Amino acid sequence: MTLLKEQSEPEGADGKGGTDREGDGYVPSPRRLERERHARARTRRATAIAAASTLVTGVVLYLIVVSAPGWQRTKETFFDGQYAREAFPKVLEGLWLNVRLLLVCGAAVLVLGMLIAIARTLRGPVFFPLRVLAAAYTDFFRGLPLIINLMIVVLGVPALRLQGVTVDPVLLGGTALTLTYSAYVAEVFRAGIESVHPSQRAAARSLGLSNRQALRHVVLPQAVRRQVPPLLNDLVSLQKDTGLVSIGGAIDAVRAADIIAGRSLNYTPYVVAGLVFVALTIPMTRFTDWVTARMDRQRAQGGTT
Repeated sequence: MTLLKEQSEPEGADGKGGTDREGDGYVPSPRRLERERHARARTRRATAIAAASTLVTGVVLYLIVVSAPGWQRTKETFFDGQYAREAFPKVLEGLWLNVRLLLVCGAAVLVLGMLIAIARTLRGPVFFPLRVLAAAYTDFFRGLPLIINLMIVVLGVPALRLQGVTVDPVLLGGTALTLTYSAYVAEVFRAGIESVHPSQRAAARSLGLSNRQALRHVVLPQAVRRQVPPLLNDLVSLQKDTGLVSIGGAIDAVRAADIIAGRSLNYTPYVVAGLVFVALTIPMTRFTDWVTARMDRQRAQGGTT
């Protein structure tokens, strides 16, 4: 019994039954320790150089701006603290409309874009008219500037005086955003669908799945997973463009800033609105970068197709 117990507890490098790493008795060599110390030193040196260069660049840019002949007038017009404090609550109140537009229009864009992409990838001569209509839709709305689309929908639809058709600028502006961005997202989805190798669809059909089942259970999951980063980029762009609904009179963050600027003849509220949008966009952008890097690592390791 004692002998079995002693054999079941091998001594580590310290002679006391302990181990240096994971119970395998591994002891790093002096050469490896030296390499690790050198790597840490290089990392600290690179960080210090990056911080110093960033500081120097910031100081130089600051000196260039403040030494400009018109800086004092620009500061009073665009960076007035009093108007910034006045505009900030109103801009935040209007920003809630932009966030709601992003959520509703984003969901509608994903659904409509997916349907258009599927229509463009349908096979068989019977679906030729549907493919032509889907292609015409994407070509038209991708070529039409968003601002013109907004003006046509927001200003043109109420002029028709159609019974039962809303004249709410928020709904009409959201419709215009959905029409334009659905064309872009449809092409993203179509690229993802066409990137799936035909052997995947053939293998699904050989297992007894119909074309619809193969598309739903085999092709679309792979296509959507591959296109997550560009889809997130489109949502970031949509978040910024929700401010364009103000051309119809909707009180969003941009329109709230415009009202204060028009009354005070000071442009600081526009700067406040811009900074609020930047603060809202940066987390989405960093999340997109993280998702992209994560998928790249998985693809390099063979974790995703």
